[in-house]
This record gives sequence, C-alpha cells and structure tokens, in this order.
Amino acid sequence: MVSIPSATGFDSTLALLRNPYGFISDTCRDLGSDLFATRVLLKQTICMTGAAAAEVFYKEDRLVRADSMPGRIQKTLLGEGGVQGLDGDAHRHRKQMFMSLMASERIAALQGMSLHMLDNYVRDWEAADEVVLYDEVREMLTRAVCAWAGVPLPDAEVKKRTAQLTTLFQDAGAVGPKHWRARRSRQKLEKWTSRMILEVRDDTLQPQKESALYVIATWRDPDGELLPPKVAAVELLNVLRPTVAVSVFIVHAVHALHWYPEWSQRLKNGAALLDPFVQEVRRLYPFFPAVAARVKTAFEWNGYRFPEGCRVLLDLYGTNTDPRSWDAPRDFRPERFQSRIEDSYDFIPQGGGDHHLNHRCPGEWIAISQMKAFCEYFVGSIDYDVPDQDLEIDTKELPPLPKTRMILHNVRRHH
Repeated sequence: MVSIPSATGFDSTLALLRNPYGFISDTCRDLGSDLFATRVLLKQTICMTGAAAAEVFYKEDRLVRADSMPGRIQKTLLGEGGVQGLDGDAHRHRKQMFMSLMASERIAALQGMSLHMLDNYVRDWEAADEVVLYDEVREMLTRAVCAWAGVPLPDAEVKKRTAQLTTLFQDAGAVGPKHWRARRSRQKLEKWTSRMILEVRDDTLQPQKESALYVIATWRDPDGELLPPKVAAVELLNVLRPTVAVSVFIVHAVHALHWYPEWSQRLKNGAALLDPFVQEVRRLYPFFPAVAARVKTAFEWNGYRFPEGCRVLLDLYGTNTDPRSWDAPRDFRPERFQSRIEDSYDFIPQGGGDHHLNHRCPGEWIAISQMKAFCEYFVGSIDYDVPDQDLEIDTKELPPLPKTRMILHNVRRHH
C-alpha cells in the first residue's frame, strides 16, 4: 500500500477558494497523481480527478453523501433533509419522486413555457436600450418553473423570489454578508414552500396531479409516512432552484454563440448540430467545480487506502477537461459529440453514474432541453448586437459568468 500524495501546506481552503475550478486538477498534475490528501475547512479530505476516480466516487457501497457537505452549503445551496444527503434504499426511493417529474412530455411542457416567456420578454427587449441577459433569463425561468411546478407566483413577487432563488446557488460558497443573505433567503423560501405543501395537504391549494408541488406534497417515504413539511419544502426548492440556475448554462451558450460565430451560422443551417453544441458548452464552460462524499467504510483503490469517515472531493470540471479522456480538451469542438460513445464518468457536468441509482442530477435533462430551446431561438428567431464589454468568464466566481452578465443591444425579432 502506498501513501496518498499530499498537497503543500496545512490546509487548502484558501487555495481552493482562489482557484475553485483548477485547484484539484492542477495539484494532481503537479503531483503526477489522480488524487491527493489535504485539509479543507480543517477536515481531512481526499481530492480526486478523472474518469476512473469518478467511477469509484459513484460506487455507493464505498462512498456516501450523508454528512459530507460543509454545513454552510447545507444551509444555503442544498437545504437539510433533502435527497442529496440520502444514501442506499432511502436515496433510491426519494430519487424516484424526482424521476417521476422527468417524463419527456413534462420536460417538453416546461420548455414550451420557457419559450412563451422568452417570446414575451423579447417584445420588451426590442424597446430597451440594453438587455442584461443573465438577469432577464433568471426571471423568466423563475416564472416558467413556478407555473410548471404548480407553484402560485403573483407578478408582484417575481423579482423577490427570483433574487432569493438566485442567492441559493450564487452565494452559497460566499463568505460574510453574501453568505448570510443566502441563509436568510433559504429560510424565507422554505417558509413559503412549506406553507404551500400544507395547503395542498388540506386541499386549500389544488395543483395538477402531475405537478411537482402535488407530487412532492403527497409523496410517502418507504415507511408510508408523508415527508415532513420542512423536508418537502426543501425538495420542492430542489426543483425550483436548479431550474433557475440553468440561466448560467444559457448565458454560457449565448456567450459561445458570440465567441464562436461560425457555430451560430452552422446551427442556422443544421438542427442536428444543436445537441452537440449544447453538450460542448456544458463540458467546456465551468459550472459546478466539485462534489463531496464521505468514506462509508475503509477501502483500497489502486493501492491507496481511503480511511473511514474521510471526506472526498471529486473534481467535476477537471474531469470534463481531462486530456486523458478528451482530445484538445480546452478547445471548443462540438463535433466531438457527434460520434462520441456515451460514458457516465468522463462527462459529468451534473454528476456521474446512473440517474436512477446514483447522485446524478435528474434535472440534467431539463438543463439540456432549456439550453437547446434558447439556442434555437437565438439563432433562428432574433438578431441582436453584442457591444464591447468584458466577456471574460470569471472563474473565481461561483458560478462563473461574464463579468457584465452578457449585455445585448438592438434586439430585433424576425418577421
């Protein structure tokens, strides 16, 4: 048995915060290893990158999610008691609740609602001096997903709920006032969604039975009991929050249409290229830097010992750009997805493994559907100008975005 290589320094928290999307892969490359040991938030942690590491990470008999995420992430991004912190049969049963919402006709319905919102917003964009795309898309996705999920959202509350849902994923890793703002948003949103869960249960609120609100409010865990209202509220937010977060992917896609203009023209000429384009955006543009698990019982892998209870971080972005899995990994080449054989471990922007069995995000299909719809609309239904601005993707920010949030001018619909 060989010792796991160690990162320099006593604790890597600051190094990880300074370079969230490159720290793990850069350190592994410097050490000539797929993994290394360090401390993060003073806790012993093993960091891993690459497809082989991802396959080990998603073997649930070795690694579990319970108590793996830092408390500050639980109290902002994820909430407490939700599916992300479950393992084994409890996780598989709860996961089926989310998978039941992912039927193709339901995903198509959400796509249709988003396109309807987009068409309405574009009418206002035509008269606007400038459009900050990230702000606009977040708001329209909030409207669309609430309508789709059966969640009542009066017009007067749209901006407030959009801002609150955004802070959950945009400020989850922040420190200081932004972090506390995210925690307050989590508390307010859970109070809001808990109230709706109870109103469904006493028939005060009657959403459609296929809606996320109804399914979650009436779902029973393996013991036959309804989810506690607070847990059900967390799970409802696990539908709303990730859908609003797709706004990041959409801004990335529009950024790519501008940065690689030949692809804008190619998409106009061939819809078959739409899926490869979207997948390459998801691969190359950073979103989630890493995911966490905890060693259930001590085991060995490739001669390395993983001690019981140790936290493990899997590098998502580094795996998606690993030169061992991808030719010219830093080049934007959507055509690579035209003939690629699908692999559950080398392409993991929203987790790896099996959607039904592992902790792979079921909302991945929603993200792809939304991105394809927006890209098709932007290349086929409108013209617009991209003025001079700072379009650098700020990888010190979570999630990374152009510093100007992608400003558009002179938006015109095709007639």
